[in-house]
Amino acid sequence: MYKDDFTDFIRELKERNDIVEVIGSYIKLERRGYNYWACCPFHHDKTPSFSVNAADRYYHCFGCGASGDVIGFIKNYENVDFMQAVQILAARAKMEVPAYDERSAEEAAEKKKKRDRLVALMRDAARFYFGNLYSGRADAHLAYLQKRGISPSTARKFGIGASLDYASLPSHLLAQGYTPEECVESGTCSRTDEGRLIDAEGERLIIPIINHMDEVIAFGGRLLKKSDRAKYKNTRETLLFNKSKTLYNINLVKKERRAAGLASIILVEGYMDAISLYEAGFHGVAASMGTSLTKEQARLLKRYTENVFISYDGDFAGQKANLRGLDILKQEGLKVRVVPLPDGMDPDDVIRKQGQAGYQACLDQAMPLIDFRLLAAKRKYDLSRTDEKRDYVAEALTVVRDAVSATEREELLKRISAETGVSVDSLARDLETVPKAPAAPQPVLPKEDDAGLEKKAARFVLAACLLDKPYARNCDLSAFPFEDSAHNTVAGYVMKARREGSVRASGIFDLLPADGELAEILDLDYGDNLDSPAAERYFSDCVAALRRRPLLDKIARLRAAYAEASTSEEKRDILTRIDASTKELKNLSAGGKV
Repeated sequence: MYKDDFTDFIRELKERNDIVEVIGSYIKLERRGYNYWACCPFHHDKTPSFSVNAADRYYHCFGCGASGDVIGFIKNYENVDFMQAVQILAARAKMEVPAYDERSAEEAAEKKKKRDRLVALMRDAARFYFGNLYSGRADAHLAYLQKRGISPSTARKFGIGASLDYASLPSHLLAQGYTPEECVESGTCSRTDEGRLIDAEGERLIIPIINHMDEVIAFGGRLLKKSDRAKYKNTRETLLFNKSKTLYNINLVKKERRAAGLASIILVEGYMDAISLYEAGFHGVAASMGTSLTKEQARLLKRYTENVFISYDGDFAGQKANLRGLDILKQEGLKVRVVPLPDGMDPDDVIRKQGQAGYQACLDQAMPLIDFRLLAAKRKYDLSRTDEKRDYVAEALTVVRDAVSATEREELLKRISAETGVSVDSLARDLETVPKAPAAPQPVLPKEDDAGLEKKAARFVLAACLLDKPYARNCDLSAFPFEDSAHNTVAGYVMKARREGSVRASGIFDLLPADGELAEILDLDYGDNLDSPAAERYFSDCVAALRRRPLLDKIARLRAAYAEASTSEEKRDILTRIDASTKELKNLSAGGKV
């Protein structure tokens, strides 16, 4: 397929995927006027600032500047590349994605081909492991699952398998036509010092790690024999697998949300905890696989819920790194509650020893993050010792300092008072002296250049033209020598679209990144900025401001030429041209401020 044909396919794909329906299947949209609104899924948004323009088929957040068409939304929300987003939308519209062999796309096509090969390899490896589990040769693996209370149906649900040795997986993959290099690149295999290909998860219980696209991207392995080797081992990071951007069981969480809705997600540390909870009936569960939480994981969680229950093991309160991870969840706008577990027990232990009811009792006692931070501080000190009690009070007050309301602060101070015997009044006075938490560094914004007023005028003119406002339809954008390359791109797109019939803003995302100047232009489509009675007058003022610049430049060039002129006739000609340009400048209507 050639470029023009692929362009036609993309155009039809966008036509058949209504942007409101697509985005509405991920987040709740509310219609207000001509647009649809929601809290932005791409940043912490307390009030709806995310707008979907149904007519022009694009979205824009007036808070963080995120913008794009329906393909851009899928790319950002599903965290996939362009072709993967196209495939998702094509499947939704029951369209077949054609091959695209244009030279300019060869590199992308090669990367996609490589990725597709690795995805296929991982799928084949998962099937091989799963077949091993029920081959009659995996008694130790089945016995371990039985001991952990994992039923055959749940094992199938999670695709759990078995590695029986170090040699059979590489042999199987090579027999399937995969190269030794692909086996190593996938992470399923590694090489010995002698160069021999071996199963990287040899002799372990195998847990496939599946992404939100239902692709097997890695494996976790649980050692069954006592050894000095690590009990748990994950596939190394690969083209498919980035641990910091992955949550275990997110594929089933996604299906659960679409099938029955999802009020909350329980976040555990390990995949066996997630499987045990799922077995016990807690289906909205994901695992961070032991890593400190990252922003990417927090944003992944936020796609499916705003409410997260943290259910790490019983000694979690003393782990500072994990406590910092919880703050990341809060910073991303998630409502976090922490599930207290008995000391020394993890969720899997609670399920096996106390059953579903025992874990539900722990879940019912989940506490807000700030209360848990206070509990974590208390566990570090012996309050019967005067010096440690003072240290606890000092640390506890730094926790109370972050409370969002006076009511919450008062409740926490009463708790500290009851624990330590220090009066609430004394604690309140000491709280006033606790230094404020250091403010997050603010991004350094680029300063407006010398043509700042003209840049504002250019943005308004381009916004009105791009969004096809009636008063802007006769504006000749070719008359303006825009200095910003993005402005020239928008102007060129609008002029081309006019020649072809109509201007639709969604097409600009094929030409420009959705941030920077394009975001500034789209920000003007807020409220009635472009539709108020004053908008048309302001548009005229902006056009006048843009026309003044080339006239001023022309007059400056003429004056320089006059100074260099050698004959009186030449000077008279230049003065005539200066006079004409000056009159034209005066005739421009520049009544309003830009």
